Amino acid sequence: MQRFLIFILTFFPLTVVAQPLQDFVQQKTDISVLKGSLWGGIAAYTDAPDTPLFALQADTRLTPASTLKLLTTAAALETLGPQYRFETRLYATAQPDAQGTLHGDLYLRGGGDPTLGSTRVPGAETYQTVLNTWQKAVEKAGIKKITGNIYADTSLFEDPSVAPKVNWENMGNYYAAPVSALCFNDNLFEIYFSPQIQGNKPVSVARTSPEIDQLALQSFVTTDAKNKKDNAYVYGAPGQYNLKIFGTIPTSLTEFKIKGALPDPALFTVQALQKQLSQHGIPVQGKAQTITDAPDYNSLLLLHTYQSPTLKDIIVIVNKRSFNLYAEVLLRHLALAEGQRGSLQNGINALNQFLRARKIASATDTVIYDGSGLARDNLITPRALLQTLVYMSNSPYFSYYYESLATPDDRGDLLLLRRFLKPQKKVKEVRIKGGTIDSVKAGAGYTRDQNGRLIAFVMMANNLAQKDEALFRAHEDIIKKLLEQE
Repeated sequence: MQRFLIFILTFFPLTVVAQPLQDFVQQKTDISVLKGSLWGGIAAYTDAPDTPLFALQADTRLTPASTLKLLTTAAALETLGPQYRFETRLYATAQPDAQGTLHGDLYLRGGGDPTLGSTRVPGAETYQTVLNTWQKAVEKAGIKKITGNIYADTSLFEDPSVAPKVNWENMGNYYAAPVSALCFNDNLFEIYFSPQIQGNKPVSVARTSPEIDQLALQSFVTTDAKNKKDNAYVYGAPGQYNLKIFGTIPTSLTEFKIKGALPDPALFTVQALQKQLSQHGIPVQGKAQTITDAPDYNSLLLLHTYQSPTLKDIIVIVNKRSFNLYAEVLLRHLALAEGQRGSLQNGINALNQFLRARKIASATDTVIYDGSGLARDNLITPRALLQTLVYMSNSPYFSYYYESLATPDDRGDLLLLRRFLKPQKKVKEVRIKGGTIDSVKAGAGYTRDQNGRLIAFVMMANNLAQKDEALFRAHEDIIKKLLEQE
């Protein structure tokens, strides 16, 4: 018998049957970190989406976290076009008199530019540079004194400025900054704490940058000598200037900083402009204030038009850096493009209409409460998210969409993935959008098989009880398997 087996193995080598991808994924997701949780995923060639390479819980609605931004940016690109630019205009109510006095007001008309006064996007300028530009425009018009007010016109967008489903712990922090028709400096400010080298000690606020009128900060923050991460949270609703800060920060020999959300970005903008003009010899007798009813701009004098970088560059920040504010602003622009008021709900309606009209998702596939994925109550099926990726693969703007997604070694919440893919030199063949909020880890994007054929994939884990690198390893192994397809 033994000789017979040797003969068989010598002349008829054992054939290893490749394990079906569906079974492989099922095995990879049968891990302890997913016990008691929900995991859904799907992958398919973009030219054959109806025959998935694998599909598990693909039609179960799951919380997508920031992978929801894939929907918002797709709709924005298709609706507005990659070269679209947002505009902010500065007006005066009249020409100055012979002495250079403007007997009237200045109006700063918010155009919903999320990048105004930020350098996150190439081509954008710092808020101080923008203020200098506006000051020079006023000087060029011959204005040396202003008897009236400086108004920030925020009428383009409507409240609420933060989605109601965003939880209280997030509100007040920069990543949940309120949306405004007149954004400035990413609608955030920096809070610097006094140095403290001992653990479990209270720390006080030393200063903020920039300084904000009326702001009052109360710190309940302590130091944690064992944790090197920022675990401090700013608590405060939009328009609230009395803010409380809780949590911990690392011990430090120097000032440690965190970022908070500007209570009223538009008001801060015109206050900063008033200070800028006064410091350069142009006194403003009136006040800086916001308005929600636009004047008749046809009767006003246009002093300056500021243009944003192009949309194709903005969505890179939305997707690669998962920047919530920009996504939320784009959502409201979807409503404006449909001729509707720029409200959160109208933006959600426009996004849903985009998905339905293109047969990407049915009414039962999505439950959407914001444009960024910050709300835990957002829901989408993995299949609908895959269909978004498939649809965009056939768009004339696909190259912009594809390049806006991160490779696994990009900075961000997917940094862990490079540990496993990089040795295989496959990092650049994967484009991915990650999503992370409490108890949720998700990833969706594109890869290519060994012949260069494009594959779209979605992986979503909900109701996680713990943070464990094993989930990243499982997702990584699934991506590797997709790369090995022929």
